Amino acid sequence: MGASFSSCVCDGDGTSLRPRLGDIPESCVALVLMYLDPTDICQLARLNRAFRDASLADFVWESKLPLNYKFIVEKALKDSSVAELGKRDIYARLCRPNLFDNGTKEIRLDKRTGGMCLAISSQALRITGIDDRRYWSRISTEESRFHTVAYLQQIWWLEVEGDFDFQFPPGKYSVFFRLQLGRSSKRLGRRVCKTEDIHGWDIKPVKFQLTTSDGQHAVSQSHLDNPGHWVLYHVGNFVSKNPNDLMKIKFSLTQIDCTHTKGGLCLDSVFIFNSDVEKEV
Repeated sequence: MGASFSSCVCDGDGTSLRPRLGDIPESCVALVLMYLDPTDICQLARLNRAFRDASLADFVWESKLPLNYKFIVEKALKDSSVAELGKRDIYARLCRPNLFDNGTKEIRLDKRTGGMCLAISSQALRITGIDDRRYWSRISTEESRFHTVAYLQQIWWLEVEGDFDFQFPPGKYSVFFRLQLGRSSKRLGRRVCKTEDIHGWDIKPVKFQLTTSDGQHAVSQSHLDNPGHWVLYHVGNFVSKNPNDLMKIKFSLTQIDCTHTKGGLCLDSVFIFNSDVEKEV
């Protein structure tokens, strides 16, 4: 009898007075949610009203946003309704693909970590010979988030350069070129890849370079391979320390050995990933 009494305290009508999950103060719940990943917060918000209301608190979601999220919002979210959004809704909007700079760049946050992902279209890059149809052509494709890629038929001197000014949140970032050997299309509903133009990539490697305005520098080389498949070729890494500093990064892809031609290459975009973000080809 004593054991039964100590395990359950009851009021006069026999109703249990044991505290329930819904009895936890909303402010306490919100403080706990601050230490969880955004996906976990959304799952716990389904438990009951207290957790749902706590998950809407601005200070919970401000802790998940990048330190300089206001700069990113100004870049990516142009509509006037943004001023009326709570921090949770701003986080949700930034986790979607957001185009800017006339549709030549895209930014989004990783839903789980809040890490930043940037993509720069081939249309925003400086490509030697791009206006000469003997060498390059622009082709439409559903395989690019920008719906167009630059296709190299044949050239002696391959040189692609780009630069980008941005206030990067603190962290380590990796830069990649998204390339494919061969020209893919759809035939009778099936994906096919034209490989007849592919040549010259096994002779000498392609050189990738990265520099930043604060003196960071990286160089890598790679033989292009795996025809018919999009591949992320690693250019290098850089570190951002101050979210309020405007950093300029420059990147390039070159193969300027004029002893042979090369061709059959699709150039889609350049990716900049925060180190916490899972890479997507």
